[in-house]
Amino acid sequence: MCEHIIKPLKTNTKFVILMHPKEFKKTKNGTGHLTNNSIENCELHVGIDFTNNERINTLINSNEYEPFVLYPSKNSIKLNDEKIGSKKNALIFIIDSTWPCSKKMLRLSKNLASLKKVSFTHDKSSIFTIKTQPNEHCLSTIESTLCVLEQLNKHDIENIKNIYLEEFLNPFKKMVAFQISCTDEDKKYIRFKTNSSYK
Repeated sequence: MCEHIIKPLKTNTKFVILMHPKEFKKTKNGTGHLTNNSIENCELHVGIDFTNNERINTLINSNEYEPFVLYPSKNSIKLNDEKIGSKKNALIFIIDSTWPCSKKMLRLSKNLASLKKVSFTHDKSSIFTIKTQPNEHCLSTIESTLCVLEQLNKHDIENIKNIYLEEFLNPFKKMVAFQISCTDEDKKYIRFKTNSSYK
């Protein structure tokens, strides 16, 4: 799917994808990987408890960034209405996992649990039609990242041209279309085998 990433976005904000091992083992073509490859200032780490992760702690304690975790909570900064107030560039950790596993990762990672949270509201429906979402408005990692980028753009924290934001989901859309085409081919094969067995 990487061939469909026309040009990785350049951002002032640093994004760090924290991927659960189950998500990593499940597929190398997931939306966490696509997000990581679609943003220049982004990196990906696999694990559950990041408390003693040297790289993560270096980023959190860096003088260059103000760290946040993208996670809904009562006291989170709502990006739709609130601007991240900091003289430093933002560093946003994005947890790539199921909701139950995400809660566990955040609970175990003491260094992340103490960070400020950011969140957003939306009325979008996920185009991840090949995967059942927990509820109607749950989004994939790459779709959530796009929502964040749109809000950061609105607050002039980022200055990304709309055309690049519109193209951001292209590799994701291609992946979904490819998976659907494979499913359709499987169905055709099953029908063919079924019909052939009666000849």
